[in-house]
Amino acid sequence: MFHVPNAYRLRDHEVFGTKPGDNFGAFTIPAGAVQLSVIADDGAMLPSHAQWEHVSVHVQGEARTPTWEEMSLVKSLFWDAEDAVIQIHPPKSTYVNIHPSTLHLWRSVSARQPLPPTILV
Repeated sequence: MFHVPNAYRLRDHEVFGTKPGDNFGAFTIPAGAVQLSVIADDGAMLPSHAQWEHVSVHVQGEARTPTWEEMSLVKSLFWDAEDAVIQIHPPKSTYVNIHPSTLHLWRSVSARQPLPPTILV
């Protein structure tokens, strides 16, 4: 189940500032020596057949993508341990790269995510 870590919520962000109880917003998450900027959305504003929970993750002040460990931390803060979330590599014709150092995690609300056999992951 999708949830947000209110302790890290940015209440005064000029675009994504939100209040406790909102299941979306902007967050700054400590991750060792760095801070992660996260924008999260539970997908509730979309039609029910198209809902996707989503977080975007960027390392503040660094021109690098987040590491596996950093993405795993974010996954554990926004979803339950048994939730499967995915990173997507879309077809080149639909690819959008607004911020080259940001990674995204997604979970479909309306469909169960198929997964490969455990031995392969």
